[in-house]
Amino acid sequence: MDRPGARRTGGQPPDDVREALARVLDALRSAAYVTDEQGCIVEVNARAQQLLARPAAQLMGQDAHDLLHRNQYGERMPRTQCSMREAIHAGRTAQKTGEWLERGDGTLLRVAWTVAPCDLGDRSAALVLLHSHHAAERPEGAGTRLSELERLALLAETTSQLTSTLDVEEALRRLVRLVVPRLADWAVIDLITERDEVRRVTVAHMDNGVLAYREDLQGPMPPVPEESPMPLSRALRGAASALARPETYRGPPDSGLAVEQRRLFEVTGMHSAVIAPIRSLREVLGALTLGRSAQPEPFTAADIALLEDITRRAGLALDNARLYQRQRTVAETMQRHLLPQLPHGLGLEMTARYLSAPDASDVGGDWYDAFTLADGAMALAIGDVVGHDLDAASGMAQLRNMLRAYAWSQQRPPSKIVSWLDQASVRIAEVSMATLVFARTTMTDDGQCELSWTNAGHPPPLLITHDGVARYLTDGHGLLLGVAPDRARADATTALPPGSTLLLYTDGLIESPGKSIDDGLRRLSRHAASLAHRPLEPFTDQLLARTRPSDNDDDVALLAVRIPSDAPLADAKALRPYGAR
Repeated sequence: MDRPGARRTGGQPPDDVREALARVLDALRSAAYVTDEQGCIVEVNARAQQLLARPAAQLMGQDAHDLLHRNQYGERMPRTQCSMREAIHAGRTAQKTGEWLERGDGTLLRVAWTVAPCDLGDRSAALVLLHSHHAAERPEGAGTRLSELERLALLAETTSQLTSTLDVEEALRRLVRLVVPRLADWAVIDLITERDEVRRVTVAHMDNGVLAYREDLQGPMPPVPEESPMPLSRALRGAASALARPETYRGPPDSGLAVEQRRLFEVTGMHSAVIAPIRSLREVLGALTLGRSAQPEPFTAADIALLEDITRRAGLALDNARLYQRQRTVAETMQRHLLPQLPHGLGLEMTARYLSAPDASDVGGDWYDAFTLADGAMALAIGDVVGHDLDAASGMAQLRNMLRAYAWSQQRPPSKIVSWLDQASVRIAEVSMATLVFARTTMTDDGQCELSWTNAGHPPPLLITHDGVARYLTDGHGLLLGVAPDRARADATTALPPGSTLLLYTDGLIESPGKSIDDGLRRLSRHAASLAHRPLEPFTDQLLARTRPSDNDDDVALLAVRIPSDAPLADAKALRPYGAR
């Protein structure tokens, strides 16, 4: 009888295909079954029947998710939360630990599973391997040695998991999850730093079904001896992989590294270990040690080849991740050095933020600027050069420097300054396109702060009063730089009320895939108004945290200016708007 919620497949594979599947599954040392593209079981081996306490008749043709998958309380798992079902439907390799299946006797079984795509003649299918978390629950005859199919599935999963991240720490976490507890009870990773120092970055094991890290065993390590024949020393020199036992390190130590290894064996209780170097194409990056304490089978020479296959993939992934992070650090440092220190003047309080794109290693074209002009006015600018590369960063630096030169030497309206800049950007700086808001802040004779600006295709500045009234300054808008350099530009002027905040920003703060710019502008305005009473620094930080879209893939530059509550009248007499006499 079918169980409630189970669903039969629309058709079984041909007899010859089923016979071939049965032979393959019976040859596996692990519990396994095959599903069609809909997730319905089309073949199952004896070990899986024993592990699940269900005969083939109860499994064949049933939707594996509906029949088996439960949460830790025995409740049915929603289909939308099932990563195995998602992997089967997507036709990709996947692996997970700590899942729960319902056995035929109603008890729950905690397992780790691996899914690998395969074919059923003219249809796609998926091979599912099950591994119990408890040795007592393993089918009789199942061991820790992997079959050839399981080995290939592990290597495919290693490749897909490690090459899909460019974060070194995440890559290391994934590496540990791939080998513990599938291959070993313990995983130890030693890495060689850029200063040729050794650091034990990971000592991990499975503790009651949860991956635990022994921080007391992690940290800096002694240097690698040049002549030591000990396994870890040889691996860190890239010489060879080797097996190790507690006896290996019980004699007189030949180095500080040997002392640490003896301590590792004593504390962890490992009775067998295998150690392999982690290499990139250019150098040795470190070593991976797998150890067994609870699993009774010792490692053998046959395990060395598998571990070397794993560390070869890990080395390439870690080398790519390190290179990416190095480039990202250089790019961010270069970007920040291109951005200015904020000046003081007119009693204005200013702060700025620059956040690089979450997944970009290149410098971007977002920038801000603020500087005091020859007549005492404060110049403000925000801009974005099209592109995310060195050309964009170079163009940004050229635009900023030319803008400073024009604004300092010519006491002209912002529109005139930007018109000159537009022509120069095409003929001198060779910037293809860019957006810009350029403004002058001055004090009037009656002590009021006044803003004059022009906008070259940039998102409009936002003005928030102390009482939380927010409005966008949409006047003075024109084409972005590089489109029509000879076209005249407009100016706009507004008073900046005491205690108000002026916000200049780039589009990375408001743009989000699948949503309109208007949605982003409304979100920014609403949050800025709610934070109007905050001091400027927390105002800026909170605004970034609340407003920047989680799926943002662009840089963000932001310049916030707080107008003093009481305008300095002494300064007002000395400072006049451009052109005043």
